[in-house]
Amino acid sequence: MVIRIVNKSGNSLPSYSTEHSSGMDLRADLAEPVVLKSGERKLIPTGLYMEIPPGYEAQIRPRSGLALKRGITVLNTPGTIDADYRGEIGIILINLSREDFVIKNGERICQMIVASYEKVEWELTEGLNETERGKGGFGHTGKA
Repeated sequence: MVIRIVNKSGNSLPSYSTEHSSGMDLRADLAEPVVLKSGERKLIPTGLYMEIPPGYEAQIRPRSGLALKRGITVLNTPGTIDADYRGEIGIILINLSREDFVIKNGERICQMIVASYEKVEWELTEGLNETERGKGGFGHTGKA
């Protein structure tokens, strides 16, 4: 798949870290470092603008290393970039650690996965087909 992209950041384009990676790393586009204090959230610019094809979306997800080692994650996980959005891609990061975290220009801050989706048409009905689970809620199956 080819996606048209404008890169105003001066950083490298989103890229896969390994041959079989499903997510591409996105980088911060900052004129100066940003301090993310404990418990604080901020919108971090990437300098990227994309033209995602109809029938697809880009999903923004945390980087596992940042989450585990530093407590930094994407607040609205997964974030969705719709096919008709043409503005700058911004990443909402939150610091869940007890220490300040400094984000520098070019730092890998999240990963992005491009995925297809299906449009839904609702069929209004008076009842649903029965299943083994039925109306059971959280923890209903008794399986860990």
